[in-house]
Amino acid sequence: MAVLLPPDPVYSLRSADMGPVHSLCFFDSEKLYAGTSSGCIFLWDLQTNRCLTNFRVASQPVIALHRDKRYGLVSQEKGAKVKLWQLKNCGYEEVSQIETESGNFCRIDCSDERDLLLVPKGENHLHIHNLRDLSLVMKLTPEGNENFGALMSIKIIDPDASCVLGAFESGHFVTWDLREGKVLSVKKLEECPMALDYDSLTNRGIYAGPNDKIHVFDYQRPQMLLHERSEINLKNPGVSCLRIRPDRKIFVSGGWDGRIRVFSWKSLRPLAVLTEHKKSISDVAFSPGRVELWRAPLMAIAGEDRQITLWNLYN
Repeated sequence: MAVLLPPDPVYSLRSADMGPVHSLCFFDSEKLYAGTSSGCIFLWDLQTNRCLTNFRVASQPVIALHRDKRYGLVSQEKGAKVKLWQLKNCGYEEVSQIETESGNFCRIDCSDERDLLLVPKGENHLHIHNLRDLSLVMKLTPEGNENFGALMSIKIIDPDASCVLGAFESGHFVTWDLREGKVLSVKKLEECPMALDYDSLTNRGIYAGPNDKIHVFDYQRPQMLLHERSEINLKNPGVSCLRIRPDRKIFVSGGWDGRIRVFSWKSLRPLAVLTEHKKSISDVAFSPGRVELWRAPLMAIAGEDRQITLWNLYN
């Protein structure tokens, strides 16, 4: 299959004081949060393509954002705290926080169905918190005395949040049972996993890191044994984020070279390379529905080049 000529973004969001963007999260289909390297969160209105407000949440980069319609906005700052914010009459107010003591870029993950927040703790621990008030529910650690290094990526791998996958600096992938808090399987793979995503419907996941490959894996159920199935070669090394679109038609990789590579999720074949960004890609997010101004759902891309680009890849 030939790679298509890259489309143009429908719009680029820029602000003189926004700086490099590290994380994205849709408030709804019409509004977009952006977490920046300076510790601020910008809220963009996608009907006017203007910034509605911005507020400081940390002194460190905001590396992850998650919005729950019931409880508020969760922010994660690099190496320090995870905070829960709620919108009050005078703006966003902090209602709770967690000390992570984690110095790397491992991002939180959430299950809205079970009200669970997964937080990296220290170098190689994973803590499970209640999304409602950030109270601690469970502590997870790798088994044995082997040095796995830092926890690099985490991903809930079942719709009912019964299992979670943790990927470590050493290349070890640990699958835990969240109902009993025990390790189900451990698999040593070849690369430090800096980006990770998984689709439970097709039982297939992808991970990548500093090399020039995207690795494809699946699970042997019900034992939950992880198996690596294939590889996708890339032109340039270094992948910072991977995202499977919710409709499972495509997935995208964000590279250190500023390229977004679009692949078919069914065939894993390359479809297009988006070249608008000139520095490393930080995050990718898909709108939960149609953005009225553009009459289509959108993909948002954040990078170190101080802009957020919006793309219509549905038509």
